[in-house]
Amino acid sequence: MNRVLTVTRVQLVGWQNTVAWPWLLLLMVFTVNYAVFLVIGDRDVNPTTGAIVSIYIVVFVTSINWITQLLPFSMALSVIRRTFYLASALFLTVQSILFGVLLFCCQLVEDATDGWGIRLRFFGLNFIDDLNPLLQIAIYTVPFVLLGFLGIFVAVFYKRFGLTGMWLLSTGTLLVLAGVAVLLTWLDLWSGIGGWFADQPVAAWIVGWPALLAALLAGVGYLTIRRVTP
Repeated sequence: MNRVLTVTRVQLVGWQNTVAWPWLLLLMVFTVNYAVFLVIGDRDVNPTTGAIVSIYIVVFVTSINWITQLLPFSMALSVIRRTFYLASALFLTVQSILFGVLLFCCQLVEDATDGWGIRLRFFGLNFIDDLNPLLQIAIYTVPFVLLGFLGIFVAVFYKRFGLTGMWLLSTGTLLVLAGVAVLLTWLDLWSGIGGWFADQPVAAWIVGWPALLAALLAGVGYLTIRRVTP
């Protein structure tokens, strides 16, 4: 465990990409959104921009960079692949919780200032307003975990199987999804599946199922990284 904790420091070698850029980009996007809605002026409803997704995209990209750039660097320092992977997973988890809490705090400030003085909802999400604070933090946090492990998995798979493997994975995934769609149509199960999804609570949609998918990606990535070459 001590070795894993030590290797997590490697992630901070490029702290500008891991910590600074996601928030700097989010600040830039927020500034643009604020300027646009300030110019528009009075509105009947509070606008929700959805631009908060930009920070999640940056975390996805930086997680790919961990495998393509930091893994070869770490292996040159005699760090074994699994230790690097566990360190990356630990760092991603802590980073996601920290980012989730910070986004929640930004939402509180946004609510306290009546949308930064112009009733703008940049950090707030209308459909979670009635949920308790811990669940709201989880809703902000889990997508970071999911996209982080997705980026790690994509990078590990590419390093292990190359471009041909990526094409085969993409094509195979599309074929499987198409086959499932045809089967469900043939069995006339779409209405039942739609009803089942409609009955799922918000927490299951944004926390439960994404967390399960993230755990699956984390496990597959851990098994795949054993044979990755720098």
